[in-house]
Amino acid sequence: MDTLTHAISGAVLARATAANKPSATDLSLTARTVAGFLVAAFPDSDYVLTFFDPMLYLTAHRGVTHSIIMLPLWALALSFVLQLLWRQRYHWKKFFPVCALSLAIHIFGDVITSFGTMIFSPFSDVRISLSTTFIIDLYFSGILLAGLVLSFPFRKFKMAALTLAILCGYIIMQAILQLQAREHAQDYANINGLTSARISVLPQPLSPFNWKLIIENGDDIHMAYVNLFTEHAPRDPAPDAGFLEIVASAYYPVKQAQWEIINRFGNNNREQALARLVWQQEGLERFRWFAMFPVLFRYEDNNEKQCAWFADMRFSLKGRQPPFLYGMCREKMDAHWNLNRLSRKIPQ
Repeated sequence: MDTLTHAISGAVLARATAANKPSATDLSLTARTVAGFLVAAFPDSDYVLTFFDPMLYLTAHRGVTHSIIMLPLWALALSFVLQLLWRQRYHWKKFFPVCALSLAIHIFGDVITSFGTMIFSPFSDVRISLSTTFIIDLYFSGILLAGLVLSFPFRKFKMAALTLAILCGYIIMQAILQLQAREHAQDYANINGLTSARISVLPQPLSPFNWKLIIENGDDIHMAYVNLFTEHAPRDPAPDAGFLEIVASAYYPVKQAQWEIINRFGNNNREQALARLVWQQEGLERFRWFAMFPVLFRYEDNNEKQCAWFADMRFSLKGRQPPFLYGMCREKMDAHWNLNRLSRKIPQ
């Protein structure tokens, strides 16, 4: 989830859990709101890792700052920081519950996305992902923002608590849609004899009805973008179409799904030989651990050098170059491979 949405969720939760009749030593509603907002944004401070090592960001982001094991320690530390910010007006113990709840709702907001969250860090690097919600969901964010705004004039009606209840209902709806998307992917797998293939369905932007269906069968990845609600094929985007229009044009009705079959290592023997060689290199170990659906994105094989870069199809969108493009390169006369990140825009 994006950091602003996380912060708003913390503010809403802080208001929803405020006492009806606070005592003189309790946090004021304003203090709770500000504390919830700030603390719920804190776990994403690990973004600074990208400035030191982009690959470290892939392997450490959503790690210790998103850990339920570390949560009490973070809540304690942040409680002391907030006590100082409020110039000792409130005891740190008053901040602690708000900090713990705000960290918890941040972790939950990330677990429901597809990126994966290491909630047991530092003792385990297992990434937990429910994949019900796209990482930037405007409906999700809109519910929270509307609830936060309305909670000021309608506090007595527990608008913040109602907002969280509505949000839970929205997530449950997404989980039901996820099951429907999986059923459609399973139907495709059964029809095409992919009985032992691994099926995954991932939420997509713009609509909770948009889903990406992925079926892994050996080195072949069968993938389709579908909309579970519409019965009409999308219009082709105009030549001057904006980014959102291009993305929206990818999602077809289930019955008209445009299935694409992608070989993980390329389309011909030359590509595959180079891609397989690069994929096995020690320098790509961390990317191999991170990527769920790696495929060859681009390769170079000329008189000067050899390179191959991989993308994770979790993050592919029509009209947008996938992020996190990593590979290896070497000079033609050199046996040593070097890690390389492909960051420049490549024409689609």
